[in-house]
Amino acid sequence: MSSSSFSLASKVKLPDGRLMPQIQLGLYMMSGQEAKVAVQFGLAAGYRGFDSAQWYRNEREAGQAIRQFLANSAENTEGLTREDIFFTSKLANNSTSYGTVRKSIRQSVETCGLGYIDLFLLHSPYGGPEARLTSWKALEDAIDEGEVKSGGVSNFGVGHIEELIASKPRITPVVNQIEVHPFNTQTEIRAICSKYGIVIEAYAPLARAMRMKHPVIVELSKKYSCTPAQLMVRWSLQHGLVPLPKSVKRERLLENVKVGGFEISDTDMKRMDELDEKLVTDWDPTDAP
Repeated sequence: MSSSSFSLASKVKLPDGRLMPQIQLGLYMMSGQEAKVAVQFGLAAGYRGFDSAQWYRNEREAGQAIRQFLANSAENTEGLTREDIFFTSKLANNSTSYGTVRKSIRQSVETCGLGYIDLFLLHSPYGGPEARLTSWKALEDAIDEGEVKSGGVSNFGVGHIEELIASKPRITPVVNQIEVHPFNTQTEIRAICSKYGIVIEAYAPLARAMRMKHPVIVELSKKYSCTPAQLMVRWSLQHGLVPLPKSVKRERLLENVKVGGFEISDTDMKRMDELDEKLVTDWDPTDAP
């Protein structure tokens, strides 16, 4: 890995051929107003990917901030268009009712006001096998009809991925968004996703600041002259993950992603991998029935 190979301009290629920003701004636990301000700050700082969800209740404000930025030539100095922005949302509830899910996806597209959603995920595996597979079929049709460009899942465990692949879907998921950081490395889920070419997006890549003072994190941060957050974001990137660091503070939005000036050695990557303690910072539906 080249030490200069990661920036807000870095992209990853999804299995369907589309390009996605490799560092994105997570909008979890932000009010509508906080999300609007964070997206405004993020766009000005160079972020081009934004991760929302129906559950977050900030799709509308995030979409407004993106539209306003694109329309403002004083701010949008690069002349960016909608196609330069990557917007993600997620289905709040899987359902055995195909029509309910299709309506819900359409509602998200309307709410954000962006014309289409770049990546739409099933937010969790909750609801059981029939609800998962029915919801996926509805998402496939939303992709066919242009409402959504790419489809994926979130919080899916090994069994859920195997179940979906075994159903022989017309469109396979391009992403599984799960909690991943050095204190919860998720090696088994990452391995099954790698087997099927599914990209891993890492939410809570900073472990929600619960381990910033861990001796190994502190030691390596000093060694690489970076912050603990930068170290953990860099760890994600060197593992080929797509981290979604979140902050409502402008200076942190900028600081967290300045990770192009150093490279973590293989030895130190292994040391960080060994910090795994299966730390769950929020919820863990990956073993839901």
